[in-house]
Amino acid sequence: MHACRTIFPLVFLCAAATLICKPGSASPQTPQPSAPAAQSSGAAVKSQEKPAEPAEPQTPAQITLLETHYRFEADGSSRKEVHTIVKINSELGVRQFARLTFDYDRAWQAIEIPMVRVTHSSGGTADVLPSAITDAPNEAVKDAPAYQDVRVKSVRILGLEPSDTLEYRVITSNLHPPLAPDFWLSHSFDRSGVVSNEIFEVDLPSSRNPTVHVNPNTPNTVEHAGEGAAARDIYKWQWPTAAGQKDKKKQDPVDKDAATPEPDVAVSTTSWEALSIQLDELLTPGAKPLFQSPAYEETEAELARNPNVTPEVTAQALQLTKGAATKREKLEAIYDFVSQKIATVDLPLGATGFAPRKPTDILSTGYATPEDKFVIFAALASALDLRANAALTGYCNAKGTPGLSEFNHLLISADDGKTSYWLDPSLEVAPFGMVSPISQKCVFVLNRRFIFLNSAGHEWPPFERQLPFAATQRVSVDASLDGNGTLTAKVKYVMRGDNELLLRIAFHQSPREKWANLAQLLSLSDGFRGKITSVSASEPLATKDPFTVEYEIAQPKFVDWSKKPVRIPALLPFFALPDPPAQPNSPIELGTPLDVEATATLTLPPGFTVQPPSGTSVNRDYATFTSKYSGLAAGGNALTASRHINFLVRQLPALSNADYRAFLRAVQNDEAQTFTLTKP
Repeated sequence: MHACRTIFPLVFLCAAATLICKPGSASPQTPQPSAPAAQSSGAAVKSQEKPAEPAEPQTPAQITLLETHYRFEADGSSRKEVHTIVKINSELGVRQFARLTFDYDRAWQAIEIPMVRVTHSSGGTADVLPSAITDAPNEAVKDAPAYQDVRVKSVRILGLEPSDTLEYRVITSNLHPPLAPDFWLSHSFDRSGVVSNEIFEVDLPSSRNPTVHVNPNTPNTVEHAGEGAAARDIYKWQWPTAAGQKDKKKQDPVDKDAATPEPDVAVSTTSWEALSIQLDELLTPGAKPLFQSPAYEETEAELARNPNVTPEVTAQALQLTKGAATKREKLEAIYDFVSQKIATVDLPLGATGFAPRKPTDILSTGYATPEDKFVIFAALASALDLRANAALTGYCNAKGTPGLSEFNHLLISADDGKTSYWLDPSLEVAPFGMVSPISQKCVFVLNRRFIFLNSAGHEWPPFERQLPFAATQRVSVDASLDGNGTLTAKVKYVMRGDNELLLRIAFHQSPREKWANLAQLLSLSDGFRGKITSVSASEPLATKDPFTVEYEIAQPKFVDWSKKPVRIPALLPFFALPDPPAQPNSPIELGTPLDVEATATLTLPPGFTVQPPSGTSVNRDYATFTSKYSGLAAGGNALTASRHINFLVRQLPALSNADYRAFLRAVQNDEAQTFTLTKP
């Protein structure tokens, strides 16, 4: 169950979340159309002791060999060569591998594809000609000329058929990495069965003394070559091993409290503190590298000076905040401008090598990546003597091997002198102080001033996500049944909180002619199976007001009047409450406190009598639930129903497990009740 309570079942959350939870682009060594996770294909073996087992299902494509070789140099440059052999098993596999795509940034990377070959099952081979290889800007930057260095090299594979074998080699060279001479990598072996045989090799310069973490469940060999400055350490893996076959799911997290498991292989020449300082320098235009300062006084002077802010940026900041009386109002004005007036170029984190554009260029073009949105936000804030810091999310383990491979998003931290706010202007429609729910305990903060701190770990503060307003949801249903059993209903949502953000983004990113599809998802979550006849929503960019969605739906044959008596549910959405933890000794995560109220009115044909269910009232110190149902008032033909649930805390101790299960059963039993209708 979704960690945050919602009135929407998972069917809507999963479908709508695809609009905002976009997967990152494929790494340069891996084709974009990867086969889905499944077990290895192969028939069962007969034996005398037990009957033959059914054959395991085939994957659309089986990677029979995935061979990767890394070589890092002392100056931070690197070369990666990948050799892949794929057996195509079905038409779906043909579609998945009909085009191979590889993302890179030509400002500091280069990609070569020396060989692509198809071996046909009917006999013969065909090499893909160089003319089939194209190099074009990433689709996300087609309207953003400033980011045209972010590109996709792709190969069309024509004539591929089931039972054919595809083989290719790809070489990626990192010529001028952003934080050279430091380097890092992380890798985890396939445990789904899609890859039958994986060879992984990392060739490292001994002079850099890199930190190498290896999952003990993935044994390797180490070779030492050369001497002195030319000495090298070469690590090799052959996967899966016999132990890996027995337990493909086995991992070795460095920290049991880590939000994500550690990779099988992790290499780094830097520290978390140095990474924080250097990334902050990269995202601060005009900053001087602190690690190159020869004296303490020069470092202190660099940090003490005011950031470079041009007159154009200062004028823009003053114009935006001319009506603001407080620091918070100034931050809100800057945030609204950066989130809504600067279009987001949706590139993966670090796709541009953390090379920032000038704030004046960002203002003149009106678009930016999430990293550059931080750059312009920080510049506008600095013009008003306000501070902002960047933080990375997606990974939370201060004891892990330092590197950027596991992070996937950037947030902004801003302070008005009284309160600190987490901001995400890249979402464009998130209200001030609101970010997407992130299931992790900490964030990685970028701050050059950490160079003066003696203690370690300050770059990993706890992630305390607070909404700037109380989270509420109000749902009203105005429905009617006619003599043929057809149900028509008008449904309205008014919401603040996590689901508000989810819907804002979904409606903002969908053209209006597709809004009916979103409303259809909402109707499914309501339990209606009819046809959407109209849909409307408030302006997604109007973030200072609650977000509202309204739709009308018609459902023929909702009831069969020939049955006696007729029982119908209350026309209210179900409350999808968090499930109790699987482990009885685990705390119960309730998520952001949320107040949900749903009401419904159903108008019946004349002459019916109604027996309503009994209402329920359950009060706990962590949540309350009440429901009310009424039949037909004197002289009327409308019945009513309402449910109200209010979660008051984020988490319950494990000792409350039994009590919470009882609370959950009470709510579910109430939702299972029905109205009994008797036809005259």
